[in-house]
Amino acid sequence: MSEPVRIAIPVAVAALVRKETPLQERLQAARGEMELHPQELLLALFCLSKDAEQEVRSAAETTLRELPDERFDCLAAWSDPHPAILHTIALACGFRPSVRNLLLAHSSTADVTTELLLAAAVHEAQMQQDEAIEAPVSEQSAVDHAEQLPSSDDEDAVVNEDSEEYLSKYQMVQVMGIGEKIKMALTGDKEWRKILIKDANKLVSGGVLKNPRITEPEVLTILKSGVQNDEIMRLICSNKEWVKNYQIRKALIENPKTPLASALRFLGTMNEKDVSGYAKSRNISSVLATQAKRMLLNKKRA
Repeated sequence: MSEPVRIAIPVAVAALVRKETPLQERLQAARGEMELHPQELLLALFCLSKDAEQEVRSAAETTLRELPDERFDCLAAWSDPHPAILHTIALACGFRPSVRNLLLAHSSTADVTTELLLAAAVHEAQMQQDEAIEAPVSEQSAVDHAEQLPSSDDEDAVVNEDSEEYLSKYQMVQVMGIGEKIKMALTGDKEWRKILIKDANKLVSGGVLKNPRITEPEVLTILKSGVQNDEIMRLICSNKEWVKNYQIRKALIENPKTPLASALRFLGTMNEKDVSGYAKSRNISSVLATQAKRMLLNKKRA
């Protein structure tokens, strides 16, 4: 992340961060004293944290660390920030759960940044565990047991929820800490993924979708299972490879938790037969059904 990067920036931001800009103006911007939209502010602070003047760099880093959580909400709608920007935010604010969740869910977050954020989450979970007066079962023994389990080489094997191995893993999850669950979500086999995708903690369930071994059939199964986790839906919608799959796009349209803007976008890629079905369907949003009818009408007029 220390390598030079080239980033296109708005004129309003460029005017504040150029080396030709007077030092006092750069300092004001670094202290967050200029009127900027949240996205522009983050961009300006990133640029100024690399300024030639130590005073400017320090001010920008301090301002970034002290920004209220809501100033980072713009990350959800920022489609393609440079990974270096997200890494800088992670270094400054990765210890804050709300900011960390936004970064972990973003499709532009680099692997090295994800590792940094997950390490912070594991550390936080460990601190919480250390503060516990007494645990009914030793979590460390559960972790040791989990690490000794061999990974399944047969990723296409059907997960049998009645098998002793599956039940054993399910029982282990009940005594695992958040950090251990995150680790297993990111690296575990199909059985671990099937269990942990249902976890209430978004870092855990979201980690399953970042597992490099997860397959498109699994993603499709998750969508058809009636998932109620908004973060999972956002992660799936933002994965460019998964949404190339027609069946996944179809399942996203039919899932009520899919963001409406994404569902409308996917609707435009459906074949005429499916669009016709959606026009008559009462199982999808009325907005989607109306749009499907409009699409059919426009096609008839063409």
